[in-house]
Amino acid sequence: MESNQEKKLSDLLNGIPVITITGSQEVTISNIIIDSRRVLPGSMFVALRGTQTDGHQFIETTVNAGASAILCEELPEQLNDNVTYIQTEDSAAAMGMIAAAFYGHPSQKLSLVGVTGTNGKTSVATFLFQLFRALGYRCGLLSTVQNQIEDEIIPSTHTTPDAVALNKLLSEMLEKKCSHVFMEVSSHSVAQHRITGLHFAGGIFTNITHDHLDFHKTFDNYIKAKKGFFDQLPKTAFALVNVDDRRGSVMVQNTRAKVETYSLQTLASFKGKIISDTLAGMHMEINQQEVWFRVIGRFNAYNLLAVYGAALLLGESSEAVLTELSNLKSPPGRFEQFHSADNIVGIVDYAHTPDALENVLETITHLRHGNEKVITVVGCGGNRDAEKRPKMAAIACKYSNLVILTSDNPRYEDPLDILEQMRKGVPAQDFKKTTVIPDRREAIFRAGLEANPEDIILIAGKGHENYQEINGVKHHFDDKEVLLEVFKKHLSN
Repeated sequence: MESNQEKKLSDLLNGIPVITITGSQEVTISNIIIDSRRVLPGSMFVALRGTQTDGHQFIETTVNAGASAILCEELPEQLNDNVTYIQTEDSAAAMGMIAAAFYGHPSQKLSLVGVTGTNGKTSVATFLFQLFRALGYRCGLLSTVQNQIEDEIIPSTHTTPDAVALNKLLSEMLEKKCSHVFMEVSSHSVAQHRITGLHFAGGIFTNITHDHLDFHKTFDNYIKAKKGFFDQLPKTAFALVNVDDRRGSVMVQNTRAKVETYSLQTLASFKGKIISDTLAGMHMEINQQEVWFRVIGRFNAYNLLAVYGAALLLGESSEAVLTELSNLKSPPGRFEQFHSADNIVGIVDYAHTPDALENVLETITHLRHGNEKVITVVGCGGNRDAEKRPKMAAIACKYSNLVILTSDNPRYEDPLDILEQMRKGVPAQDFKKTTVIPDRREAIFRAGLEANPEDIILIAGKGHENYQEINGVKHHFDDKEVLLEVFKKHLSN
């Protein structure tokens, strides 16, 4: 990540745990780079051990390109006298602290709130961003859907950027007079030290279910990664957890932060109750105050409670918060509703885990008021946790009148192999109502063909994404666009 600022190496290494430093600490560092191809004279190159490549292989290349300093875990056999080598136990953790120092510790000057959990991260972070802007603050957002500084949208490639990109973004937010920043904190970002060195005003835990086992290997490791975020919070921060999730209390076992809770089922700092829930909106009681919201579904009731709680913990008044919350809309691709002229309801949702899919389909079940059919179009991504594939199909069958299994982002896998693994989860009694259509566009059109007025079509898995990734290439594909085409066709029929 290039920068036009420069810092003396000795200032960047203050407080960093190092094994050895070979060379001068008085050199000037112009940027911090993790991609060896982007090293320029004056760069510090950080050798990271990744899942695909090991940055240590490229140390010599970066020295030849003019790197002034190398941060690494293992020193090369040949050292260059004009280069400073910093050996540390964990390059990623050290880089987080160095990146924060390089950009002047921007997170310490912002109210930075992190949201972690399997489901709900994007909604909670986006709702907080929308809410605090409505309350008159200048805000930043770091999410799966997009990074945003006020109205300026910066496309995002990961849930959480690397530590250098993250601190650069936070420093830009500070320059543009932001006071609050809301960010999703993924389990990967904790495990890979992308958030190391950041100062959080608060952390929120939504829930935890099976996900990312391709990366974490075991569910225990996944829980530990999420918990790691709360372990890092300072005592000045708040830790707001969903106590209806049985692992909510586990998350804050070792935190120094002030623990607060939210719940729909039990006593909590922030207690909610759903009074009614329809396709038009949701009527809730929050801390004994009744409010009508435009967003719907039990999962959103939890999201709203988390947002309400965090806002009050950041010093806002209950009345002002509830007034603005009642106007919020769902983020793109999160239970996003569309209606055809002949009254078919289309819902596009990012649900790509068994728990998220069940939440959405349970919500749809509660919203039904007659004999409407539920038609679910769903797939699973390639090169990701394969355990969830049969479970996703089984859940779709449990709640739907018709299920169409289709391709998601196959990445480097054969879509037919993924669909075969999904099909294994279809119970024998549900074979007749399940169809496999690998082409996603064709699958959505089939759903439209099968739908009658009042029926509900759920297109799950991709949500806000406007591409389909096949063999490393992202092809334009937007579930919403295709659904609206289907609805136009209904109109012409």
